[in-house]
Amino acid sequence: MVSSTKTTTSIWSVDPAHSIAEFAVKHMMVSTVKGRFRSLGGTLELDEVKPENSSVTATMDVASVDTGEEQRDAHLRSDDFFNTERFPEMTFRSKRVERVDDRRWKVIGDLTIRDVTKEVALDTEYEGQIVDPWGNQRAGFSAETVLSRKEFGVKWNGLIETGGVVVGDSVRVTLHIEAIRQDSRQVR
Repeated sequence: MVSSTKTTTSIWSVDPAHSIAEFAVKHMMVSTVKGRFRSLGGTLELDEVKPENSSVTATMDVASVDTGEEQRDAHLRSDDFFNTERFPEMTFRSKRVERVDDRRWKVIGDLTIRDVTKEVALDTEYEGQIVDPWGNQRAGFSAETVLSRKEFGVKWNGLIETGGVVVGDSVRVTLHIEAIRQDSRQVR
């Protein structure tokens, strides 16, 4: 006999006005420089009965990089780093979701930067839901990961005369995402 158990999958869109993708990397081996991508979007398909069946797709406009320093941002857009003319978007597509506890999840998926795709794991926390004053259902999530920029073809660096490098390889990525529910559907 086939089970007739229903599940509800809801569709959520990332609210770019209330979401942020930040990164932090060592500079001159002693300080940390932070930046963000100002333009991002994505869709979450959330299985409310079995969250492990949920999925995420996201894109970031790499040219929207902002570190607060115009000259550095122009360098980051160049072929030395992101080559935004040739590779205008960074993408993430989840492959699986693993429960850690009731509020924390590991979202594992393929991240593509500069046409290089690698599997990454995002340590994700569900931050709750609310109905806003206009009747929209909103949910909040945060996520973090650390990745090697060199593994994604972002290899430019300079040597410091006294030893070390100008830009560290390890990049901490932090996401704060607010999503708006679009619809839901019943699945048998």
